[in-house]
Amino acid sequence: MNRHEQLTNGLKKGAVVALSSAPFGVLFGAIAVDNGFSITEAALMSGLVYGGASQLVGIELFGHHVAAWIIVLSILAVNFRHVLYSAALATVIGRYPHVERWLAFFLLVDPQFAETVKREEAGKTATFRWYFAMGAVVWVSWVLTTIVGAYFGRMIGDPKAYGIDVLLPVYFLGLTMGFRSRHNFFPVMLAGGIGSVIAFHFIGSPWHISVGAVLGILVATILPPPKAHEEPDVSEMEKEAM
Repeated sequence: MNRHEQLTNGLKKGAVVALSSAPFGVLFGAIAVDNGFSITEAALMSGLVYGGASQLVGIELFGHHVAAWIIVLSILAVNFRHVLYSAALATVIGRYPHVERWLAFFLLVDPQFAETVKREEAGKTATFRWYFAMGAVVWVSWVLTTIVGAYFGRMIGDPKAYGIDVLLPVYFLGLTMGFRSRHNFFPVMLAGGIGSVIAFHFIGSPWHISVGAVLGILVATILPPPKAHEEPDVSEMEKEAM
């Protein structure tokens, strides 16, 4: 695949994600305004933080005038999965030059991770050109839809009254189901899901997300992917034949 095709494919992937996440961006903008943010502040948060779930958690806590250190820890708990994302893509992002590597980490959100993994598993190289093309489209769309949601937020009123808040779990469910072909998908999914639900009742939000992630990792460690068939050592065979 040449550079033009990499760029085009990345833009197409980003456009699909941008369309599917647009309602989520509008939702955040509306909730941000509802909690006292200006349109500019909402747009800046989307552009700089760039983490949908953690932004929603932060906005809700800001609205309740919670202490700053609690907000920081809560956002850290929600974004703990990004540590796992970066570790999983270390070999991919490690191929990029130093400056491009930092930009790649900034753009590493849930759909970016999922599409990069799928591309590599399909035998296609996730070049920085492809990666940045996709990530830039999603980032720009996220900021723009936040502005739209913030601008029309007062007209929408309480988003939860319309059931718009259900978009977040549906969005993540769609990303998760994209990995259903893996051999250990269901054990890992069940461990993470059940562990998260139990932690939600005994520990509370947003720490239940980290607990579910850790349990999922433990099960994935216990049930690693099957090893590829090892080729016989030619040198050893030659020695035995002598």
